[in-house]
Amino acid sequence: MWLAISNLGDAALTLPLAVVCVAWLTRSLTGSRVALMWSVLLVGAMLLVGLSKVLYAGSGMQIEFINFRMISGHTMLASAVWPMSFLLTLHDGRANRRSAALGTGVAIATLIGVSRVFDEAHSVSEVIAGWTLGLLVTVMLMRQNLPLLPTRLRPFVAGSLLTVSAFAYGHHAPIQAAIDRYSPLLWAGFGKNNQTDACQVCFRPR
Repeated sequence: MWLAISNLGDAALTLPLAVVCVAWLTRSLTGSRVALMWSVLLVGAMLLVGLSKVLYAGSGMQIEFINFRMISGHTMLASAVWPMSFLLTLHDGRANRRSAALGTGVAIATLIGVSRVFDEAHSVSEVIAGWTLGLLVTVMLMRQNLPLLPTRLRPFVAGSLLTVSAFAYGHHAPIQAAIDRYSPLLWAGFGKNNQTDACQVCFRPR
């Protein structure tokens, strides 16, 4: 069950959903500015996740006393992409619909984070870091004036998101495998021989 939920946060699903969201946002000039800002924020968050994974896979760097090795990418992407997906589908300008759309997206992201813990893919601290980072992207986006799609278009938005979800669900992006494979080589380029004898930087409580 947890794996099935976890799949909802995989980059193989959330990144295509993000592309669809950007495509719908760019229907107007205001939406294009929002889409650009959201894309920059999302890419920045992904780079932070990637950096944390490279540091751990390449050198073993971690914060031991809170059991933190890397930021959960599934949780970060889920808390950034799913709220936007529901906002485009459900938000019609009314505050209660906006809150419902955001709440639904955040609830799904939270459930995905829980699944990552129970699936033993991440620790609680790693999931909290991913959830906070992704939600920060969403909160910063909500400070902008989100363009409202015409009511007649919302069924098409929902249909496109559902179609992408149906095709992408269950697939797994090979990002983590590439990080695990190439991070030690990258770290070796900085004067380290391999992950085994690399200088591990572990933060311990005094």
